[in-house]
Amino acid sequence: MKKIRSHVEDWFKDIPDSEAKQEIQEEITQNLEEKVYDLVRSGKSEEDAVNKAIVEFGDISDIKLELGVKNGKPASSRRQFGLHLGFSLWGSGLIVALFIFINVYYTPDVIWFVYPTFAVAWWPLVMFYKWLGWR
Repeated sequence: MKKIRSHVEDWFKDIPDSEAKQEIQEEITQNLEEKVYDLVRSGKSEEDAVNKAIVEFGDISDIKLELGVKNGKPASSRRQFGLHLGFSLWGSGLIVALFIFINVYYTPDVIWFVYPTFAVAWWPLVMFYKWLGWR
């Protein structure tokens, strides 16, 4: 049944691919299809049976927690924050380089670029702690 398969795939679209995800997805699809067949045998139309089976199945938030997904996001989002950490390191490095250039070019007698460097350094520091998983 295409409608059930597509609905189950929608439920699991935010979960990273794994063998456990595939097994649970197939098991849920099979259970829902069996429920639909039972409802059709008892006199319901196929569309009503599909809708009733989906509604009666309920929420899959417990299954998502079991597969490592929290609040709709995969628990293993360290790679995502690694990308943000790299971006923040490059971005803050370029900003500091700009401060150094402006300092040396316009006011070589006074070294002031150090002060905004401390402010810019917070950006990659915060991203590093987020990457570590600290809150």
